[in-house]
Amino acid sequence: MTIARRAAQSTSHRTSSGGGSTRPRDQRAGQPRGWPVPAALVALSAIPLAAGSLRLVHLAGGPDLVPADDRFTGFPTALVVHIVGATVFALVGAFQFVPRIRRHHPAWHRRAGRLVIAAGLAVTGSALWLTLFYETQPGTGNLLHVLRLLFASAMAAGLLLGITAIRRRDIPAHRAWMIRAYAISLAAGTQAFTEGIAAAVVGTGELRMDLAKGAGWVINLAVAEWAIRRLAGRRTRHHPRSTTTLHGAPVGAPT
Repeated sequence: MTIARRAAQSTSHRTSSGGGSTRPRDQRAGQPRGWPVPAALVALSAIPLAAGSLRLVHLAGGPDLVPADDRFTGFPTALVVHIVGATVFALVGAFQFVPRIRRHHPAWHRRAGRLVIAAGLAVTGSALWLTLFYETQPGTGNLLHVLRLLFASAMAAGLLLGITAIRRRDIPAHRAWMIRAYAISLAAGTQAFTEGIAAAVVGTGELRMDLAKGAGWVINLAVAEWAIRRLAGRRTRHHPRSTTTLHGAPVGAPT
């Protein structure tokens, strides 16, 4: 009886001190669940998504809740594709960054990933079409025109490189390219802040506002590169002797 009691006390002590197996696997591995990340991404995308939704309401014949844009008449397909694709890419894509979903629901992650890539390619294709075949937005100049072509092409390249990486089962490269593509797509949210700050500090003007919009893309890509390097450093600490694969599967692949 005394031996059994001591064994029970020892087991209880190990569990309460972190030595047992009742803690969630994510916490035992020292890895956060990651829910604050998608919450922050969705919050950052709220402004452009709200504006896009109101634009769709107006194009569908609803009330004019956003400033009129004379460039678009009727129901422009490219603009509708761009808004709908950006909404899917931003909202579904945000939850692709949750480690718990990737590990415990790999099938959902793969299916959602296919939807995200399709939506992302729709966003880049429609962005290029709108930039090339529609009049420039009033108050913007040639610099923004070039930047839109550059970053839309860069986002498309990131998505295609992400597809290539996952097909060869290179999970770290796939994740890095998808992070970069997502960062570019989310620049509209950051630009709401950079334009406001620029207007308050240096005033408005065609060149100033073009540079402010460009700063949104640069800031997002800088944060993306920091996140990629942080993930790579964490992976190196957890697997110091591993290369790209482990037992035939890429390090970091959902199990």
